[in-house]
Amino acid sequence: MTPVQRPPSAKLLVVDGDGRITHARRADFIDYLEDGDVVVANDAATLPASLHGVHQTTGQPIEVRLTGRSSLSPADIVNASAVVFGAGDYHTPTEHRPLPPPLLSGDRLLLGPLVATVTGMLGHPRLVSLHFEGTPDIVWAGIARHGRPIQYAHVPTPLEMWDVWTAIAGYPAAFEPPSAGFVLDWRMLARLRDRNIAFVTLTHAAGVSSTGDDELDARLPFDEPYVIPPATASAINCAIAQGHRIVAIGTTVVRALEHAATALGRVRSGAGVATQRITANSQLHLVDAIVTGVHDPATSHYQLLRAFADERTLRRAAEAMTAAGYRTHEFGDSVLIERGVSTLKTSAGFPTDRWSLSGQASAAHAL
Repeated sequence: MTPVQRPPSAKLLVVDGDGRITHARRADFIDYLEDGDVVVANDAATLPASLHGVHQTTGQPIEVRLTGRSSLSPADIVNASAVVFGAGDYHTPTEHRPLPPPLLSGDRLLLGPLVATVTGMLGHPRLVSLHFEGTPDIVWAGIARHGRPIQYAHVPTPLEMWDVWTAIAGYPAAFEPPSAGFVLDWRMLARLRDRNIAFVTLTHAAGVSSTGDDELDARLPFDEPYVIPPATASAINCAIAQGHRIVAIGTTVVRALEHAATALGRVRSGAGVATQRITANSQLHLVDAIVTGVHDPATSHYQLLRAFADERTLRRAAEAMTAAGYRTHEFGDSVLIERGVSTLKTSAGFPTDRWSLSGQASAAHAL
């Protein structure tokens, strides 16, 4: 796999609320939207969150992958959580990476121009909390100079920062790219505007997709801070009041919006930290459909999709994608899933079974 965000051949699998499956081109994503929809994307720019260095006590090489912050305040970068590996790099599959040398509170990690102190163990030999020495400006500069994008073995060539930034990337907040946003480019945003489809953003610190350890992966996603601008909340709330759909670009958008949902089925603006895990047992309050990548059933991303469609529908979708050769991971193909009719939210007492994706694109091939 090569790090091409928007290959012309990219595929889109569409699953409507009745479980009908359609194959389309990802470039035709907009054809499955309706006037009045609100498309919400994560505008977080991806940090170079992989820091190689040395465990000072033992002198052994390590890789630190930043995984969490308490907020998106620039000053909070001096304190972070991280997954730490032993010797090696992305060429070795994550699940085969060795543990770091035994880490204890007070250990110093020498990471290029940065020095970080372990301030606590977080229930696993790989997961720690860190404090970086120096001012926030020094820490930001050190990460920018020394860090690399977090990378996995399925992409054999080194990633550059432009490979992991979406077209709408803004504030540096994500530890891995909010890669569902690779579906977007400026031409598509212009088409959305011409179609009277609102486009708004939020900022969510997308975390790591894998730690290489089954026990630790079972805790994903970790807590992730986000900020929802007032203009975004206003557009969403107006659309809901008028019976229009909310379409999330990526699992991080779903997680932020659903965490910020009010009891009245609206969204509040401002900062928060998404702490919930969305699964088949979750009741969604705001989001009607999601655009995401092709995910393995063992991942937390896939578990979130179970809030949109039942297991039988997701299994059929997976079989269809396998048969058609869909590509997985962040530079792969995409899926658009409408909430199943039985799980649709209600607005002002009326069920929102108001839309269907099927039949939208005449050139698509339906199953």
